[in-house]
Amino acid sequence: MKVREWDPGTAPAAELDAVLRALNDIVAVDVPEDPPWRENMFREYLALTMPGESRTSWLATDDGGDVLGHASLLSLEDIGVLELTVVPSARRGRVGTALLAAVARRAAEEGFESVGVEVIGGTPAVKFFEAQGFECAFIEMRNLLDLKGVDWLRLGEMAAGIGAGYRIEYYPGGPPPELFAGYAAAKEAARAGVIDDLALRPSSYDSERLAASLRTLHARGLKPYIVLAVHEQSETIAGLTEVVVPAQRPTRADQYDTIEVPTHRGYGISRAIKARMLFELRAAEPGLLDVQTWNALENEPLLQVNAELGFKPDREWREYEADVPELLRRLKS
Repeated sequence: MKVREWDPGTAPAAELDAVLRALNDIVAVDVPEDPPWRENMFREYLALTMPGESRTSWLATDDGGDVLGHASLLSLEDIGVLELTVVPSARRGRVGTALLAAVARRAAEEGFESVGVEVIGGTPAVKFFEAQGFECAFIEMRNLLDLKGVDWLRLGEMAAGIGAGYRIEYYPGGPPPELFAGYAAAKEAARAGVIDDLALRPSSYDSERLAASLRTLHARGLKPYIVLAVHEQSETIAGLTEVVVPAQRPTRADQYDTIEVPTHRGYGISRAIKARMLFELRAAEPGLLDVQTWNALENEPLLQVNAELGFKPDREWREYEADVPELLRRLKS
């Protein structure tokens, strides 16, 4: 087995195809309910990052060059975010340990005191990371909405159920630049009350970062759809919901932030904008089969809204963290 640093931006197409096949082998075993990944903009998805961030990747291969596993380290401001996958046939052969060691060494070189990783509940990754000393810091539940089972008549009533004095606006591709400041201000105002915003999935709380985030999403093949609730008297954004449809998995949409500005709670905003979003997705993405969202178990109001829309609990999603010096000591022992 060999572990080497790998750049998906310049890698030969054959290597990208091999990584894609390995990823789909893992999906088929660990999360068979998930759609397979496609080659559409797969290189861009792996290679591109936000300005000010960087990602280093590694491949583990056997003597014949076949891909056994893949890992990456995304460098954020104060934490390194790890991804690590091993094909089922190569598990328990120390492939994951070798990849983790490469990540830990780089994290130490970059000065990170800790690294974090998102782990899907019910998969072998849970035991692997716990055995390496990672501690679970946060748990949320992934919920899935099968669009074939949606009661569209009832959903229409929900979309129209926003309180008087508010209107709903829809922006495929992202809000226009003139709304960036108000959009970011709404996120900042709701920031303290957001329970289910994982530290490993940073949001955009200022105009410049929001603009950069939208550019990066498009460049990686992730098309955003935005629905806003606007308070008509003040013409300020009172709530928003974001969904992204990835070119690599175009049958499943990813729910990003859904927020209400605290001073505008109690007017049915979250329910109305999420319902409106589903109508817009049905028209804009006819190949879409389902939508996935993640919620903290403590976030009862949003869990209730999602249940009313038809979302069903699926799997736990866990955030694990490890101290880098301690991780290195474990890996050397």
